[in-house]
Amino acid sequence: MTATLIWILVGLVAIGLYLSWTAGRLDRLHTRIDATRAGLDAQLLRRASVAQEVATSGVLDPAASIVLYEAAHAARQAEEEQREVAESELSQAMRAVFGEVAQVDAVREVPGGEAAARELTEAVRRVPMARRFHNDAVRAARALRRHRKVRWFRLAGHAPFPLAFEMDDEPPAALAERAPA
Repeated sequence: MTATLIWILVGLVAIGLYLSWTAGRLDRLHTRIDATRAGLDAQLLRRASVAQEVATSGVLDPAASIVLYEAAHAARQAEEEQREVAESELSQAMRAVFGEVAQVDAVREVPGGEAAARELTEAVRRVPMARRFHNDAVRAARALRRHRKVRWFRLAGHAPFPLAFEMDDEPPAALAERAPA
């Protein structure tokens, strides 16, 4: 009888340790989601800021400047519920404005334009990477949260269900073809 109680106790301790390890893993995934979301927000803000800077620099034609500025401003001011749409619209505006190499060359020709074009190219390239990192973290947390043991024992606590950030982040052709200088 004593041996049976010891084995039951050992089994319960093992189950408790396993559940604790799973809860810790889920907590680390939620922390990773928060960190990748902060990185994504920083890259989106950087892209919008650089786009606004280029739009107000006077090197683009007035119509392109207005389109780019308004899209960048809307992306920076968007509420959380409308953020994905606003960022997608900024991507579309950037593709419209920088669809041809001539526009990027016009930016590069003005004083300080080379640095602005390089910064814009880097910002445009970093957004898809940051979004991919965030969505990968979300995917991993969702997969773990779908397990029965996590649902039955409520190991996720009160953490909200993680949501992926879906947006159009295809870079403009003229910026994608160029390697950063």
